[in-house]
Amino acid sequence: MDLNEVAVFVRVIQEGSFSKAAKKLAMPNSTVSHKVSTLEKRLGITLIQRTTRKLVVTPAGQAFFKRCLEGLEEIEAAETELVASQGEPQGLLRLTGPMELGSTILPELISQYTSKYPKVRTEVILTDRTVDLLSESVDLAIRAGDLKDSSLIAKRIGTVYFILVASPKYLKGRKAPSHPRELRQHRCLQHTPMGIEVWKLTSDKGSLNVPLPGQIISNDLRMLKLMALQGDGIALLPNHLCYAEVASGKLQRVLPEWRTSAVPVHFVYPSQRFVTPKLSAFMEMSLGYLKRLFENFDI
Repeated sequence: MDLNEVAVFVRVIQEGSFSKAAKKLAMPNSTVSHKVSTLEKRLGITLIQRTTRKLVVTPAGQAFFKRCLEGLEEIEAAETELVASQGEPQGLLRLTGPMELGSTILPELISQYTSKYPKVRTEVILTDRTVDLLSESVDLAIRAGDLKDSSLIAKRIGTVYFILVASPKYLKGRKAPSHPRELRQHRCLQHTPMGIEVWKLTSDKGSLNVPLPGQIISNDLRMLKLMALQGDGIALLPNHLCYAEVASGKLQRVLPEWRTSAVPVHFVYPSQRFVTPKLSAFMEMSLGYLKRLFENFDI
């Protein structure tokens, strides 16, 4: 048995292509293809059917992949226990979170962590899609909202909500809205996931759905923040993304008694018998820091 061949085969299935697997493994494409072919020859069965456009995993390949993945995870757990006995965090820590965290919370946090634990390499994957932590070998995610996958563990680190903001430049010479319904008379910078037709706002007076004309719409909160800063309209932004600008006066609250409902923010990671030192060290170092930050973001 050649465990290296098995590991390469598993990575090809996880990545969905030979080229992506080769990139992850830092190997030439030809080496990855050769190792899978050699494995198939030794087993006497086709595991992956190759075409010019895609690869198709055979039923035998699916069954073999499942068992091999379990075996490799056991080997990784054994290595992890040995590393833990040395007591020092090391290795690759892979984190994921929403795009806007790359310009707010994560840079300082990652800087502190890597300075404290120089033997850990840190890879940050910023994306607004929900990453499959197991299949993509990601150690930890920062996610807002309720946890739906019971196979994952969540540690609450705070709450987030969206507020209405605009620059003094935009508000100058305009009548600021005194009620959410008056937002229709303004240019609103709308975030696709928050709704391209309606903003759902809440206050002590109750909740309200505000229909919007939808003139400027984007799926990137950072773009909408920049447009708000340059005076292009009223944006609905997460409190952590615009906290510094509101504090400095570059952005002003609009309808400050109204905002979206608050949702919890969690650290999320796969359920496991043993938490690696690199992961436990990151969570231990950052939990208090993030909880204080989210408390300060209450604006």
